[in-house]
Amino acid sequence: MQMRNSFRALTAVLCVLAATVVGVHSQDLVSVETGKLQGASEGGVTVFKGIPYAAPPVGELRWEPPQPAASWSGVRPATDFGHDCMQMPTRSAAAPRRTVASEDCLYANVWVPERRSGKLPVMVWIHGGGFVQGGTSPDIYDGAAFARHGIVFVSINYRLGRFGFFAFPELTRESKTGQVGNYGYYDQLAALKWVQRNIAAFGGDPQRVTIAGESAGGGSVHALMTSPLTTGLFRGAIVQSGGGRTGLSSPGLRQTRNGQPSAEELGVAFAASKGITGEGPEALKQLRALPPETIVDGLSMATMFTARSTFSGPMIDGIIVVDEPQTLYQAGKYQHVPIMVGANSADMGISRATTVEQIFSIFGEKQKAAEEAYGASSSKNLHDLATTVASDAMMVEPARFVAQTLSMQGVTAWEFRFSYVVESMRKEWLGAPHATDVPFVFDTARAHYGAPLTEADEKVAEEMNSYWANFVKTGNPNGTGLPEWPAYHSSSDMLMDFTNNGPAAESDPWKKRLDLTEQIASQKSAH
Repeated sequence: MQMRNSFRALTAVLCVLAATVVGVHSQDLVSVETGKLQGASEGGVTVFKGIPYAAPPVGELRWEPPQPAASWSGVRPATDFGHDCMQMPTRSAAAPRRTVASEDCLYANVWVPERRSGKLPVMVWIHGGGFVQGGTSPDIYDGAAFARHGIVFVSINYRLGRFGFFAFPELTRESKTGQVGNYGYYDQLAALKWVQRNIAAFGGDPQRVTIAGESAGGGSVHALMTSPLTTGLFRGAIVQSGGGRTGLSSPGLRQTRNGQPSAEELGVAFAASKGITGEGPEALKQLRALPPETIVDGLSMATMFTARSTFSGPMIDGIIVVDEPQTLYQAGKYQHVPIMVGANSADMGISRATTVEQIFSIFGEKQKAAEEAYGASSSKNLHDLATTVASDAMMVEPARFVAQTLSMQGVTAWEFRFSYVVESMRKEWLGAPHATDVPFVFDTARAHYGAPLTEADEKVAEEMNSYWANFVKTGNPNGTGLPEWPAYHSSSDMLMDFTNNGPAAESDPWKKRLDLTEQIASQKSAH
């Protein structure tokens, strides 16, 4: 009798333990439209990696719009990243990848709170890399901090380089939908539609999606904001160093624009560079048979501007991209959702000027005023001065333009500037270089910088991550314990500057020089 009672007691304990284990791991198991996924939980966060949101774009699907992902039987492990998209192998200091690049790369990753209930807000991240590099695997893009704020965080891969942005006459002729050229953008669109269909399975609310991106990812947000195909797919947008006036590359699909060859002409030139002649089915067949490495052909962030004779980058195709962001924002033709937009204090700027005269000649009759506004007479480094002027034109003023234009049309806009320099680099950096905001936004600065990170650095990362999380939740970055961030209005020109002394809301101290840069941009758009 005693043995029987002991056995019953042991059985009861095992049942309780089994129920507990099932309770813990039930959050790791999710069913999406194509099958079941097994994620992994750690530190109060569950992550599902390497989820196919579209079929592998290989073979005959190279240079085709994304096709539906295949279903699977049983439970698919979702504990490892899928391949980042095909690109030149590099060791980028900003965001080192942790996968082997491949054409088979259309994967998403989802971070969620381990214990979750109700419908949670969703953030979809689009990585940068000049449309030629990057991926979702770098540790700085870890979405755990957002998940701990109660957000379902999604990161997506999209085709890059000539796999993602390529036009060719036969591709246009054989297309039944007209969706050619901007394959990387069509991937992003497919991913957003996948989120709409599947994010509820992870506890996310498809009606509360915010898209966000940095650099090329920020440029992608502008493209999605101004596309007629994205209605209803998101309710907020975040752009970090993504420009906002004209695209980095903006040829027409079949027509020349601004003196540039058409994207089709550039595609024909690439084919010719590989010994492929003609523009018909046989030429396209030969292009699709080229090894992936041959398609990459050394294209990278370092070579993308010298490769313009055979690489178009994003193009105006008339379907997903109908015009420049600047034109569409000014015309009110965009998704009218709250936006947070900004750039870094020492952001990307490209200039070949070698004298003060060359740097400021672009300002025409305002040249002397510009030299004064930029402190040219006291500048000790000509390269830094040229880069600053170019950075204002490429990133800083366009961010203000977007905030200004949308706010004047009744859209809530929040402008920021990231000026914070991690303490270990203050002797080397005069300001915050391009992309250095990313590990602070994600609160992954510790993983990125390691031991030199200080408590002050970590505090800024926590604050920025909180501002971003608040915006995703409510469309407003403000929250308890954070310095007040005023919405942008052109009359006050207020922005939030993340300085070395902490977040500071102020009227833009660079207004004088940005006003001069704005005049140049306005003159260019008028021609």
